[in-house]
Amino acid sequence: MRRSRALIGSACLLAGLASCGAGGASSGAPAATTTPDPLAAIRPAIRQWRIPFPTYRKREMAAYAYRHYGIRDWRLRHPQVIVIHYSDTSTASAVHNTFAPDVPDPELHEKPNTCAHFVIDRSGTIYQLVDLGTMCRHAFGMNWIAFGIEHVGYSDNQVLSDGREFAASLRLTRWLRCRYGIQVRNVIGHAETPRSPFWRERTTRSRQTHSDFARPAMTIYRARLARLRCPT
Repeated sequence: MRRSRALIGSACLLAGLASCGAGGASSGAPAATTTPDPLAAIRPAIRQWRIPFPTYRKREMAAYAYRHYGIRDWRLRHPQVIVIHYSDTSTASAVHNTFAPDVPDPELHEKPNTCAHFVIDRSGTIYQLVDLGTMCRHAFGMNWIAFGIEHVGYSDNQVLSDGREFAASLRLTRWLRCRYGIQVRNVIGHAETPRSPFWRERTTRSRQTHSDFARPAMTIYRARLARLRCPT
């Protein structure tokens, strides 16, 4: 009997079974637990529709970031701002097709081409175009610190009056700002970028910007966003 017990004990050690022993008792080690992610509940449905961003485009982005911001990197490391845009197009495909080729932009004539991290269609579908850890050229003076969200449409009012598109935008922006600790006041329209405390530009003193999502529209946007608190 002693020999049999010894053999059983040796077998248990070799097998590494925690339940081996008299009566199959547990070893007493606590069961592994996982902490639920509170942000998972507010993450919107996001479809992946990435534009090409190969190594050479990242090198171009790093060179742009150094010329304009003094940063030798293509990575978006510490985002603090979300910039809201409208696309001046009727479809998300037109936005994707504009950003996908790596050609000089029509304003500054520099590479890499312009891009945004997301585009939201009139149906409320959210498409992710670029990785969240990558800088995109969507707002002059802000690309080093900001996510860019495009909205299909031709005016601030058109986007805000479209229930599905506006609701999807608020869901996406809430999730991003809660995930990265971005303040509601730093969710800004493209037209507001020159007044941002994060605005930075080395090549010119001119605070170039566009007219999309001016302050009146963003006052409405931020008021709605502020009601959507971050989970704890």
